[in-house]
Amino acid sequence: MKNTASRRKFLAQATLGSTLGLSAISSFGQGYEATFKDKVLHSSPSDLKITDIKCGYIRGGHSLFVKIYTNQDIVGHGEGVDATPGTYHLVKMFAQRIKDKNPLNVHRLFEDIRRAGFFEGAQSGMYIAVLSAVETALWDIAGKALNVPVYQLLGGKFRDRIRLYMDTALYQSRLPKPEEFAASAKEAVDMRFTAVKFDLDQANDPNKYDRYNWTASPAEIQRMYDQMAAARAAVGPNIDICADMHGRYDAPTGERVAKVLEPLNMMWLEEPIPAENPEAYKRITNSTSTPICAGENHYLALGFRPLLENGAVDIIMPDLQKAGGLGEAQRIANLANLYYVPFAPHMVASFLGAMASAHVCASVPNFMILEWQIYFHKNPMFKEIVNYDETQIEKGHIVLSEKPGIGVEINEEGMKKYATPDMPFFE
Repeated sequence: MKNTASRRKFLAQATLGSTLGLSAISSFGQGYEATFKDKVLHSSPSDLKITDIKCGYIRGGHSLFVKIYTNQDIVGHGEGVDATPGTYHLVKMFAQRIKDKNPLNVHRLFEDIRRAGFFEGAQSGMYIAVLSAVETALWDIAGKALNVPVYQLLGGKFRDRIRLYMDTALYQSRLPKPEEFAASAKEAVDMRFTAVKFDLDQANDPNKYDRYNWTASPAEIQRMYDQMAAARAAVGPNIDICADMHGRYDAPTGERVAKVLEPLNMMWLEEPIPAENPEAYKRITNSTSTPICAGENHYLALGFRPLLENGAVDIIMPDLQKAGGLGEAQRIANLANLYYVPFAPHMVASFLGAMASAHVCASVPNFMILEWQIYFHKNPMFKEIVNYDETQIEKGHIVLSEKPGIGVEINEEGMKKYATPDMPFFE
């Protein structure tokens, strides 16, 4: 077969052991048109069929892992988070909807599942979180079948390394003092991170008016400032620091906190108010020089459109394990890029989810930074539940995998001891 054959004709005629021709990707957005060279197929792509989807849960059901099986023993791995408890039967329903279909038609299968659920909650929440896991696993299969990393299927890469910020998990439920903020910030910098995040919401702050009132008292706001000021003093002016309020305050509090933090030159203030009201976000954003970031609880590109059209936030942070998957994340990032808004994904998944996110972050021009969790370093579970034979991070960056697919897989045996009780486990 000549190298000038079209990609469509080539893939239609490919057989087991065929080689693919790869022509250089000349510019952004042309990856889908590129042909493949010197890439050995695991199997004939046109003959691939989905045979089953199995799943397992950890962290009380808040972490969903799926494996999609095919008739040619290529298995795809994906992950969904947060909006996943009790979704086992949703996974099985999705499996029935795409069984016997070709997994390489990633966008088509995504639409098949999404459109079938118009009256089943397919606009957000659990439906989209599970779809995110399934869609990610489809990209993993596609990369393995074509013997290329996922970023190549997304159109190529702008960067080889993905900058991370360390979420210190210094939870406010433990009533941390400013000196603990300083120590955690120093620890992150010693680990070669150049950006650090802290939580500021504190339900049991003794200075709260009550647990249901979203207005912070002056003493609460002073506590928040003192904590972040200690972190800034500990790391100096050249390290990025940011803070998360988890959507637990009202708009006036959001304005006051953002204003009081302005002298600290924050990377951002995250979700001072709940996700549902873009106009209230715009009010806060317009009131301060502290950048406002949101998006962890928004779903699909449609969910981000009001934020961007209204200028409601300075930075968006979709969670790629629940916002719709990797293709949808790229659409969200490209939409944000039209408004010159940076893309800084939220990430509370395993290293499977982290590397899947990294492929998207590499594929878009407006990537800013990706979340990384301290638990990767302190909780052995997160090394046991995945298979990956290289260093996870170097100097505060993920080095993008060049393996076919995502480059990280579920370790079913390692995960089994952490499985959520009374839930089927990869059955």
